Amino acid sequence: MVTFFFPLNHIKLFLLVVIIFPLHITKGSNKMANESDMNKTSHFVLVHGASHGGWCWYRIKDILENMGYKVSCPDLTSSGTDRTDADTVFTFKHYNQPLDQLLESLPVGEKVILVGHSAGGHSLTKSIHEFPDKIQVAIFIAAAMLHNGFLTPQDLKDGAPNLSQYGEVYEYGYGQGRENPPTSVLFKKAIQRQLLYQMSPSEDISLASMLLRPCPIRALKGMVFEGGKDIDKVPRVYIKTLHDNVITLEQQDSMIKRWPPSDVYSIDSDHCPMFSNPSQLLGLLVKIAAKFSS
Repeated sequence: MVTFFFPLNHIKLFLLVVIIFPLHITKGSNKMANESDMNKTSHFVLVHGASHGGWCWYRIKDILENMGYKVSCPDLTSSGTDRTDADTVFTFKHYNQPLDQLLESLPVGEKVILVGHSAGGHSLTKSIHEFPDKIQVAIFIAAAMLHNGFLTPQDLKDGAPNLSQYGEVYEYGYGQGRENPPTSVLFKKAIQRQLLYQMSPSEDISLASMLLRPCPIRALKGMVFEGGKDIDKVPRVYIKTLHDNVITLEQQDSMIKRWPPSDVYSIDSDHCPMFSNPSQLLGLLVKIAAKFSS
């Protein structure tokens, strides 16, 4: 007899999809019809964080699509499958261009559920300033949530990782020569598990180690967003990650206090819940989508 062992988070995900969701949608034919209509019209746009790409959402994307949702996972410039050299990306506008183009291309009247992880929160904030009429709700997951980007010293304290206690964690790129500041950074492989993925399955850590790419740090350092008169009309939700070594709970709580969202949830995960706790993350995304669909 052969016995198979599965990681606990995989078992939870299986139970969520095979048992919980079927039970949820069979409570009444009217409710099932309403949820089916919502799925057909709801469009999730999942935005990755620094050095990652649309690939990091593979598990969440697959299940949401099987539930009937539309899902887009853009690769920001120099990330994922985009072959731009990070050392040539100097502005946030250039870095965020793929997301801007996606939102610009939406049909008139269509709104998306915009989800950002980590540094992807800056992309959400820029989008809220520039495309408020195209966003149904913005969901920040362990993400920078700063009203105007890095406008003040407090913004930097809250929204930028302080990893000095771990020593030198980055490999640097110098696209303008070593006499100038770095133009890109990438977490050293030896520190990735400890910082980003300490609760994540080993196969996801291996996948990330192969796919992470340098982040255009110069483009991210100068981010300031201003002029969005309707910014506070867009509903925002924050999902806290309780065991985060990159954006600490203190930082997350400070951003929530300074720019209060509509709702706050917590998830038992490391910095990357799409790997370490996909079942709970998926449940929250569906719950939030249902709440703000009406």
